[in-house]
Amino acid sequence: MEINKVNYNWYAIRVKSRSEKKVYADLEEQNIEAYLPLQRKLRQWSDRKKWVETPLISGYVFVFISRKEYELVLRIYNVVSYIYFEGKAAIIREGDINLLKRMLGQTESEVEITLEPLKPGQMVKIISGPLMGVVGELIDFKGKNKVALRIPPLGYSVLIEASGKNLEVIKE
Repeated sequence: MEINKVNYNWYAIRVKSRSEKKVYADLEEQNIEAYLPLQRKLRQWSDRKKWVETPLISGYVFVFISRKEYELVLRIYNVVSYIYFEGKAAIIREGDINLLKRMLGQTESEVEITLEPLKPGQMVKIISGPLMGVVGELIDFKGKNKVALRIPPLGYSVLIEASGKNLEVIKE
């Protein structure tokens, strides 16, 4: 039976430290649609190196629920709370969830800055590559091939690497 998802929204939930994967599994077990953005990182110990999947945003898991599942999510072990904005659980736009998925799905991730002088605080748009169309505020330069962008709806700064001259200043 297909569930009508008209009254469903994405929400961010805060979880206890280092429990993101367990909470995600528990949500899936309860048939609650969830998204845990993971990235592969090479970790080094004194005796070995290993690729591990770590949460992109530590302490957060995203859930796609209706009001009916709201309390059920809070009863899951290691869930601390919803993320609130102006006194209500903040709704995350589906486009922002899809943006996270696109960012994590890109295989080529080197950024070269255009010759146009860019300054922190400017709004820029990525004009080529897998993240084409993403708009954000330029926060900082991290070396010659990386930039930090603040993607407004998420409120997070994202360090992005992309190939080519793919940032364009948005004229006001």
